[in-house]
Amino acid sequence: MLVCTAVAESSQKFDKAAPGAKSPRNAGYDIDVRLEPGDRSLHGTERIRWRNISANPTRELQLHLYWNAWRNAESTWLRERRLGGNTATPRGDAWGWTDIRQLRVHWGDRVDALTPRLHFIAPDDGNTADQTVAAVPLPRPVAPNETIEIEIEWSAKVPRPFSRTGYIDNYYFFGQWFPKIGVLEDAGWNTHQFHAGTEFYSDYGVYDVRMTVPRGYVVGASGREVSVTDGANGTSIHRYHGDDIHDFAWTTSPRFLVRTRTFRHPTLPRVQMRLLLQPEHADQEERHFDAVAATLRYYGEWFGAYPYDNLTIVDPAFQSGSRGMEYPTLFTAGTRWLAPRREIDVEEVTIHEAGHQWWYGVVGSNEFEHAWMDEGINQFSESRADQVAFGATNYLSRRYFGGFIPWVFDDIPVKREWDEGIAGYRAQAESDAEATPSFRYWPSTGGNITYFKTALWLHTLENWLGWDTLQHGMSTYFERWKFRHPNPDDFFQAIGAAAGRDLTPFFNDVYRGSNTFDYGVQQLTSTPAGKDHFRTTVVARRFGEAIFPVDVVTTFSDGSTKAERWNGVERRIIYRYDTNVRARSVAVDPNRVLMLDVNYTNNSRTLHPRGDEASLKWSLKWMAWLQDLLVTYASLV
Repeated sequence: MLVCTAVAESSQKFDKAAPGAKSPRNAGYDIDVRLEPGDRSLHGTERIRWRNISANPTRELQLHLYWNAWRNAESTWLRERRLGGNTATPRGDAWGWTDIRQLRVHWGDRVDALTPRLHFIAPDDGNTADQTVAAVPLPRPVAPNETIEIEIEWSAKVPRPFSRTGYIDNYYFFGQWFPKIGVLEDAGWNTHQFHAGTEFYSDYGVYDVRMTVPRGYVVGASGREVSVTDGANGTSIHRYHGDDIHDFAWTTSPRFLVRTRTFRHPTLPRVQMRLLLQPEHADQEERHFDAVAATLRYYGEWFGAYPYDNLTIVDPAFQSGSRGMEYPTLFTAGTRWLAPRREIDVEEVTIHEAGHQWWYGVVGSNEFEHAWMDEGINQFSESRADQVAFGATNYLSRRYFGGFIPWVFDDIPVKREWDEGIAGYRAQAESDAEATPSFRYWPSTGGNITYFKTALWLHTLENWLGWDTLQHGMSTYFERWKFRHPNPDDFFQAIGAAAGRDLTPFFNDVYRGSNTFDYGVQQLTSTPAGKDHFRTTVVARRFGEAIFPVDVVTTFSDGSTKAERWNGVERRIIYRYDTNVRARSVAVDPNRVLMLDVNYTNNSRTLHPRGDEASLKWSLKWMAWLQDLLVTYASLV
């Protein structure tokens, strides 16, 4: 038995928590921003207090300007979206951008005006039309552990909704809205362009942000509201403050209903929950709060306590494009006007986005390169919480008439494994190896690898190792890497150590390769071999290239069974039995331990055909569904 015990090194030398803080606090922002609804623009100033926590000096700064993804039709974001099949081009006021007016660097008493040195770079693809990353050469290097202050004046055009940001009518949601410094690692700057299929990566700090909006507008933002004061010309200034967070998002609208509730638990900290709700969804207040409370409870019990004292839930406006996105201490949920209680779409979205507070907010994964470390781990965590908290009331539902009218099939309960996306994964199982940097995934298929493949291999580990073991590994990983930036091997090490075994072959298959798992039955015979004697031959086969141990269970006509444990390495294995009764059937992996198997139809075989039973069962179901559909249609005409 090989047990992994080494703890991986961080990619940043000086990333230990600052004195009295939870995080290194090496990238803090002091921001003043004003929203101009008339021309849909933002105008801001910011002061970034940045400390070089890498092992090496740097002679330049790199900044993200995310909204420039919608500045021209040849940005990398729009190119990738077209590759993924979306050929729509922004029109009219749908475009957005960010312009830096002034940039100065403060070195104690010295100030350098560096705006003329600002230029755009494209470190990922060399696209000269992309302006989402800017570089600024410095007059002298910033030494390891040295702190400087960066002063920026900027303006931005608010786009129509793109990538969960923008406006619709008088609803605004602002994500990735301010010039933001990249992450300097020991190996150099990690500042990726804005890609259509991946999200973000940034350092932790203290945010103090003042947002000026029309008076009467409600504001929700990362951190906690400190004050609201009257500004000039019928405006209000909302000040928010957040410690040990790595991003800041906000929303504003005059239509929000504001609701609050406190989460309480015997062993977990209290959390003030604030819900900004659309008026047409007022009757769903309890469902949102109950789902957030379930997340705080189960994620807290399983992985570790939520470390902040507040959490804001935003119910986005219809057609705003901001449904289902996470930011530190704030997330957008997603619901509809008609949301039946016998399906848990409201709860699933809410739990998923609240759950990101753990694997994105507290554990600072690099989502440009390893999106699965947040999205996939959270997809697994969410589906488990869905099952525990709301599984008894979750049935299959479909929406008709353009998605407005829901229909719940009360006779089809939704099982957790299907919630984890088996169908989506199977369709794209070989599209990319998970170890491929996420921003290089094929745009239209990367989600199935990032979300569903990861959830399925974690579900497989739960079935194989047991929940207690997996939970121990995941909570250890969370505790070790909160407020830091882990790499994939850090997660694998924590799970292997909890399991007390070398899981490298498994991770090689599920992470470093794109081979598929497919075990099944190649042959089953059971023939007379004398009086009251039968010889049974079972041939189990590995049809795929990936390897996993599976059970092979043969059932005989008297109900007795023979169970074998096959390591799954050989291409096929043969079992022979001499018994007094004939074999009835054989099944490979009958307990569905291997959730990544891409073809369950070959996992079993029987000597007694049951086609008549199956056809009767499904014809009756289809007749019932058809009857329901006709009755529904008749009621509407």
